Parts: sequence; structure tokens; C-alpha cells
Amino acid sequence: MADLKPDANQPEEATIDEICVVAIAEAFRGDGEILCNPIGTTPIIGGRLARATFEPAMVMTDAVSVLAANPLPVGDDDAERLVEAWMPYRDVFDVVWSGRRHIVMGASQIDAHGNQNLAAIGDWRRPKAQLLGLRGAPGNLVNHATTYWVPNHSTRSFVPSVDVVSGPGYDRVAPLSAAIRAGYEIRRVVSNLAVMDFESSGSGDEPRRMRLRSVHPGVTVDEVVEATGFELAVPDEVPESRLPTGEELHLIREVLDPRGYRKAEFGG
Repeated sequence: MADLKPDANQPEEATIDEICVVAIAEAFRGDGEILCNPIGTTPIIGGRLARATFEPAMVMTDAVSVLAANPLPVGDDDAERLVEAWMPYRDVFDVVWSGRRHIVMGASQIDAHGNQNLAAIGDWRRPKAQLLGLRGAPGNLVNHATTYWVPNHSTRSFVPSVDVVSGPGYDRVAPLSAAIRAGYEIRRVVSNLAVMDFESSGSGDEPRRMRLRSVHPGVTVDEVVEATGFELAVPDEVPESRLPTGEELHLIREVLDPRGYRKAEFGG
């Protein structure tokens, strides 16, 4: 995908990796005072961007145990940290169970209702590929908001049915208790092509299905539909994902990721 020309208020060009960072940051808008817990290079930059701009009340660790007041560059273990507090791993569970957390996880497979697979490809008894495992996905989904980052949008990742359910989708949560449903939210699914959500409720008793929220500049709705292995809910009008502002570009390029680690997920 070519570099994207900004509007008159956007003096610099934005690249697809920067647009995806902003799309992930937007998933945290309105969260307020929570633990922002993105996993992976691009999600971490997105979370740190949100905190440095429109969600200053959020807290983030340095990916280990320090809660730092200053924005930290990814991949720089020696960067100076203005330490506000400490959060050892055991303390994370108290935050998880309180619901005051928003995590961004990956998804090797995801289906129309948001069921996510990080565990294995193929029959779980004799998988073709062993992946990370179930990890903390079930507990995350039933306790607090979750967003997914899928850097390679294709019919291999957006599938009719996931091989193993690591994180349950809306169809699996629907028959559970009201207490579990109350804490369940898949906020966004961000890919290299588009942004999806589950805000359309469906008809009757049908569980929520994935809906196309925006397409990244230079991508068409038809391209997203073709790259999705199930019927995607498509509104009559689908806007473009927003471009980063000049301030956001400065933060991404000069402060949060000056070494360009984010580009590795995009072939850079």
C-alpha cells in the first residue's frame, strides 16, 4: 500500500502502520482510569499513544512491572522511567477481576461472533501447528473489555469457525449468567485492512456479529469482504479510518517508536 496523502490540517504523510496504531489507540477512547494492557509492538504503541494524547488517566506498565508517568519508546530497556508505582504480576489479577482493564490481544483465527483462537491450528488432539495456548483469554473476556489486533487480514485468520476457542465469542457467552455477560465486551477488531466491531445487535435472539466499522485509506469494502471467510455485516456507508494528526505522527515516529519496530508487522 502506498503512503497516504493527508488533508490540509495533516501536513505529513501517514503510512499504514501509523494508521493501524491510531485505530488501536481509538479503541481506548473514553476508557478513563483503567489499566491499559496492549500486547505486541503495534498495540503497545497504540496504547501509549492514547495515554499520551486523549486518555491521560490510563495507566500502563513498561511491559514488566513499572507504572511510568512518561511516554516510553518500545524496545528500549534503558529508557529513563519516571516511576509512579509498581505493579507486580500478582497485582494484575486484582485489576482483571475488578473489570478496570482493557487488553489488546492477537488472534490467529477469529470468527463472526468473536470466538478467538491462539492455541492450535487443526484438530486440537493432533494439531497441524501448536500456538501460544489458551493463555488468559477466557478470564479476560468475561471480566473486561478486549480488543484484537490481526496484522494479516485474510480468510486464514477470519474464518467460519475457529479450530480451538481460546477467547469465547458472543454466541458462547449469550447463554451464560447475567453477571458474566455484564463484563463481556469485544471493543474492536483492528486489522491491516479495516476496523471491525460488534455494535450491531443482530435480529431477535441472534448473538452479535462482526460488523465493518471503517476501512483504511486505500482499501475498498469489497477487498475486506473478499479477505473475510464469513459474512461480514456491512453498513450502507462505511467511512475511512482516520489519519493520525501531526502531533500523533510526531509521537509515533520520534517518541514512542523512533526505531520503527512497528514496521516489522507490515513487511518493513
